[in-house]
Amino acid sequence: MTTAAVTLVVVSLGTLADSRVRAIDQIEPASRHAQDLTRALLDQETGVRGFALTGQQDFLQPYFDGQKQQEASTSGVRSLIGDSGGALTRITEYSARWRAEYAEPAIERIRSTGPGLVQAGDQDQAKVAFDRIRSELTALTEDLSRTSQQAKSDLDDSAQTVLLLSIVMGAFLVLLIGGVALVLHRILVTPLAQLAEEVRQVASGEFHHEIDVRGPHEVVRLATDVNGMRRRIVQELSKLDEQSAELQRSNAELEQFAYVASHDLQEPLRKVASFCQLLQRRYGGQLDERADQYIEFAVDGAKRMQGLINDLLAFSRVGRITREHTIVDTGVLVSQVLDSYSERIEETGATITVGELPSVRGEASLLSAVFQNLVSNALKFRGERPEIFIDAARTDDYWTFTFRDNGIGIDSEYAERIFVIFQRLHPKDAYPGTGIGLAMCRKIIEYHGGTIRLKTDDEHHTTFEFTLPVVEETEETDD
Repeated sequence: MTTAAVTLVVVSLGTLADSRVRAIDQIEPASRHAQDLTRALLDQETGVRGFALTGQQDFLQPYFDGQKQQEASTSGVRSLIGDSGGALTRITEYSARWRAEYAEPAIERIRSTGPGLVQAGDQDQAKVAFDRIRSELTALTEDLSRTSQQAKSDLDDSAQTVLLLSIVMGAFLVLLIGGVALVLHRILVTPLAQLAEEVRQVASGEFHHEIDVRGPHEVVRLATDVNGMRRRIVQELSKLDEQSAELQRSNAELEQFAYVASHDLQEPLRKVASFCQLLQRRYGGQLDERADQYIEFAVDGAKRMQGLINDLLAFSRVGRITREHTIVDTGVLVSQVLDSYSERIEETGATITVGELPSVRGEASLLSAVFQNLVSNALKFRGERPEIFIDAARTDDYWTFTFRDNGIGIDSEYAERIFVIFQRLHPKDAYPGTGIGLAMCRKIIEYHGGTIRLKTDDEHHTTFEFTLPVVEETEETDD
């Protein structure tokens, strides 16, 4: 049906185009040529009459021009509509006979004898001959008029047919589109809406909700895939619950260990250290040199064990035992850290330059530990007179802190190893420490939502960079 309707519209459009071409491109130009032909023949008759009355050569110009115009107009009409029932042939024949029998002889006679009265018989015969031409011109004009009216009527009929077919075709397309939309809504939109609703239920947390959708194969397959994903999520959630329970148990054991380490282990260590120091004070110099050395080893070992346990406890508390995060002015924090190291700074002759530092959100005690570890390392691992530079710059939503010193440096191959707990690059007798400081720094910075790294492209300095989130102005105002 659709093909037939389209075919009818195409045929009607073709008919409309043909009617338009005939009416506008053929009949109307032919009518204008016919009017020009009539004027050309009348000019010829008028020219001959004027010349007959006056004998002036100028009156013959319309006669000669009319002949040229007659020829051109005749050719124009013939090329557009043909001979029009033989009318053009007859007009050409009658006009040639009129010129040969009446016009040309009259012109020759007047040129020879001058103007004068034309004999009544000749004038009547010439009039009869030209009236025959007028009759054919009238017939040609009337024929063109009828043809023009018929062409316009055909054009109107074709336009109405095209309009009617367009309306019918438009209505059919509306019905067709409506039907297709209804079918699509039933077989596709409704199942998709049902699938979306059930997926939203799963997304809201009902992971045990089984998705059951009927519809096209693709929709059912999609529902099956979503069900498979839902089951995997349920399995992963179950595993996470198990891991969470295990982690809680591990944290409980860790807390128990921390309690034991802070009380049950440290108390014996304190006694060992105290009695070793007592032995050292009381019997130092009274025993042989080896005995004094053993006592010194015992005292040093006990002290280092106490320091190691304290550092381990501090490391384990980061992110586990939390306090409320507040707005911390890192400039003030750095000043406090430098004050606590004032004697060491004076002893080493260190020069410390601090730029403008921002306020951040976090735990002041933990952030203070970061700066303490970095300052302590800069003063410890020094070669020449220490020079320390501390500054910060904003990069998008983070502050990037730069801590640079001119110490002994760190090889780039150890850029990650230095942040691992208990990883030391130097023997303990060369540089004291437990190897937890930088691991503690990383844990604290990551706990505050940032990162820390060693810059490996600075060959002349040891440069650490760490980031902390920017505090919005509204947060600062609220605090």
